Amino acid sequence: MGKSIFQLHKKSFLTLVLAGVFVWSLFAVNWNGDLLHSGGFVTLGQMLGALFTPDLSSEILLIALESTWITVSYAVAGMMLAIIIAFFLGILASGIFFQNRFLKAIFRGILGFLRAIHELVWAWLFVASFGLSPYAAVFALALPFGGILGRIFADMLADVPKEPIQALKSTGASRWQLFFYGYFPIVRTGILSYTMYRFECGIRSSAIMSFVGLGGLGYQIQLSLDDLHYHEVWTFIFFLIAVVVLIDGWSSHLRNKMNHTTKHWFIPFSSLLTLVLLVGAWSYIYIVDRASFLELFSDKNLTYAKKFFSGMFGVGEENPAFFNWESWKTALSLTYDTLRMSVIAIGFATIVMFLTVLPAARNVANGKLTLTSRWYQWISFGIIRLSYIFSRAIPELVWAMAIIFILKPGILPGALALALHNFGILGKLCAEVVEDLDNRPIRHLASAGASKAQILIYGVLPSVLPQFLTYILYRWEVIMRTTIIVGFVGAGGLGQQFKLSMSFFHYTDITLLLLCYLILVWISDYISEWARKTARY
Repeated sequence: MGKSIFQLHKKSFLTLVLAGVFVWSLFAVNWNGDLLHSGGFVTLGQMLGALFTPDLSSEILLIALESTWITVSYAVAGMMLAIIIAFFLGILASGIFFQNRFLKAIFRGILGFLRAIHELVWAWLFVASFGLSPYAAVFALALPFGGILGRIFADMLADVPKEPIQALKSTGASRWQLFFYGYFPIVRTGILSYTMYRFECGIRSSAIMSFVGLGGLGYQIQLSLDDLHYHEVWTFIFFLIAVVVLIDGWSSHLRNKMNHTTKHWFIPFSSLLTLVLLVGAWSYIYIVDRASFLELFSDKNLTYAKKFFSGMFGVGEENPAFFNWESWKTALSLTYDTLRMSVIAIGFATIVMFLTVLPAARNVANGKLTLTSRWYQWISFGIIRLSYIFSRAIPELVWAMAIIFILKPGILPGALALALHNFGILGKLCAEVVEDLDNRPIRHLASAGASKAQILIYGVLPSVLPQFLTYILYRWEVIMRTTIIVGFVGAGGLGQQFKLSMSFFHYTDITLLLLCYLILVWISDYISEWARKTARY
């Protein structure tokens, strides 16, 4: 029986649908001159001018160093707890220790819930419950990152080939012996690679904990923006970029050495560095910050927590928001705006990625892919790669805090902030896909006299588009989780209303908004998974 038209051309249909959805999302913005603040261009000029003259005074540099260590300390402590959560829940969610599908689904559901809520939302909930404790930042990082790492850990364990495991079973190995001598050695490199990537993300997330009153680089950036000290802003941003670049370099070097047959000195050095960071981070939290874990469970904190969570569940309230149809209509309208914001963001990021991805590929810069090499190709390669680092190193919330000084509050500032951050991530990932291409078919086109545009359309795109689409959809899922936090600074959607509800202690409104947010995240996960399967087969 012949295939349907949709089955024959489903990738083309999918591309058209995605393009149509992006065009539809643009109608959420009223494209007129009223988008800018009256002094928006002046502010933009001042910010860009300050980029080349950061404040390098000894006072600001000392503040930047201290704030950097606070940011790193929270990220290290949070990642330690995240790895512990991921280890146990990941094993249970993988199903390698038992064949009960119901239990496996429960643990996967727990991991899904943990990672669905953004770390800044967790931080706000913890601060509302326990006050301004460093543990609010540490736990806020640990829960969602534990959920993300746990899911990756579970998937890797579930995909381990069965032959070596069966061979170990035949020797009478116990379940834990099977894990430590069978499963773990196979997935170790992959887990390490992704954990280091999440640590880089953890640094950025730790930086924005300032928004709920916790210290770090984000706190200094926010203060300097509020005071219009743009030279100081860039100093703190450059420190944040430096930390992210160092961790990225550490991760890349460690992965390379892990794949070598002989043990390299960098591996024990990395272990020692990790231990130093852990001791330093927890020492700072306990000794300098004087944060006591037991104080979290004091009568005062437990009273606050009970009041907060009772309020969220509507205890003693006659008409809680989640039972009120008018409140639902408002929340669903904001959810709709948030969805369109995420589509605009991934659309803008994708467009700029496509415009820059070829010059950003090393095999294009050195001429191996196109059989032509020009002196300016390495210059464009360096500039674009630096823009990718700059783009992704700055958290979305920091981008949003800066853009809101130029554009009026609404969907567009949030979409642009999300696009600016994700453009760098998408560009890096997709440039690496081009670098891994089989050069031979592309070279045939180049030797036949095809232009760069023709090489892109007829040679590169057909080969890389499925992988590009996978990355684009994955980043859209991440953007959907992040839309709520850019709203905290007036960038529209659910986040803006969430902040107002927290400020006015409308606890049942918070519950309703979180429900809508979770529904939106789960729907985006489902759509993304469906689209990836369509593109793959």
